[in-house]
Amino acid sequence: MTRTDEFPNAFIARVAGLLDEFDAGGYLTLSELSTRTGLPRSSTHRLLTQLTEYGWVSKRGKAYALGRTPLEWGALARNRDRLNRAAHPVLHDLHSATGLVVHLAVLESGDVRYVDKVGRGPLELPSRIGGRQPAHRTALGKALLAHTRLHTAHPAAGCTPTVTSRVENLLPRNEIAYIRERHIAHEREQSVPGVACVAAPIGNGRTCVGALSVTGPVDVVDTVGLATPVRLAARAVWRALSSTDTQHHLG
Repeated sequence: MTRTDEFPNAFIARVAGLLDEFDAGGYLTLSELSTRTGLPRSSTHRLLTQLTEYGWVSKRGKAYALGRTPLEWGALARNRDRLNRAAHPVLHDLHSATGLVVHLAVLESGDVRYVDKVGRGPLELPSRIGGRQPAHRTALGKALLAHTRLHTAHPAAGCTPTVTSRVENLLPRNEIAYIRERHIAHEREQSVPGVACVAAPIGNGRTCVGALSVTGPVDVVDTVGLATPVRLAARAVWRALSSTDTQHHLG
């Protein structure tokens, strides 16, 4: 193993060890953190400065605590896990009914992040769970963008707050109006040659938590005929999420 291979692993281990010291909550001083982790004081200070800059750690006086970033990531992970669990059986049903590849995605900083993928098609697709694509080039992204009603700092609830571009800068206004009116979005060879997609947002018009789509060869994907089953699948996911929320509150 080369030195360049060792450095990232060592750095990550140091960061992880430092963050682990905050598991009990509260504030810790530089000296306490240096002693607990066994890292030199200078190295500890340098790591804390970088972590503070990115929101992983907060500083009050001479003491440090966990920042907002890990809390936000934890909440995002819980929300995505709920979405994935609610959507997964619906995605399988939609795949069985259409024979097409089915995707589940959320919006992140002008991109779509693929959360789930069911099925395989005759064409090679660049999508993978955890992967990203520019939102304006995918049906999933169009459905999400059109239903977030972005206004710079005020995205709809459930959508990533780091998206700062106005929708109108990413999609034509007539396309936004079409998607919002019909709750369906289309994409034809904008992302991959020979591939078409039909997508629908998951939400209730006020809240947008994600989108799902069917994808396949352009000569197979019937954008008109698939609109209804895709919309119904998105509604089924939203009902499952709403039911989970109701059960949680009742419990």
